[in-house]
Amino acid sequence: MRPTVVRLAESVTKRPLNIREAGASLLPPIPLYRRLLRAHRALPLEMRSLGDDYVKAEFRRHRSVTNPVHIIGFLSQWKIYLDELPSGTDAQNFSGKKLDPQLMEKMSAEQLGQLYELMHATKNVWNPNVVPDGEEGSGSKA
Repeated sequence: MRPTVVRLAESVTKRPLNIREAGASLLPPIPLYRRLLRAHRALPLEMRSLGDDYVKAEFRRHRSVTNPVHIIGFLSQWKIYLDELPSGTDAQNFSGKKLDPQLMEKMSAEQLGQLYELMHATKNVWNPNVVPDGEEGSGSKA
């Protein structure tokens, strides 16, 4: 078995990947997509718009994937995310969750770099002293 398949199986669950068990708990792509977007309705507006855009982009990117292992991994990770999303009144106070240190260890250098850039981009969104790109020279010149 290829090392990438083993890592994919380990990232989905601690137990070895059993396709029959995974298929039983998975939702087909379109119903899963719809349930994700419905679950985002309960989130605060900023989180909802970010989540909806991300879900749509990821499902669009993976539309043409034919490898069954990749499909199972993709759908199972989105199902785990859906199960972890809060519902009802808890959703309005939801502020995310901490990243698992074991997951951080499995990330490549490129993934860690992207995560670092995302961290800084999100910090700048909430900082009123930081001017977004493109708005620096928008004032009138005298």
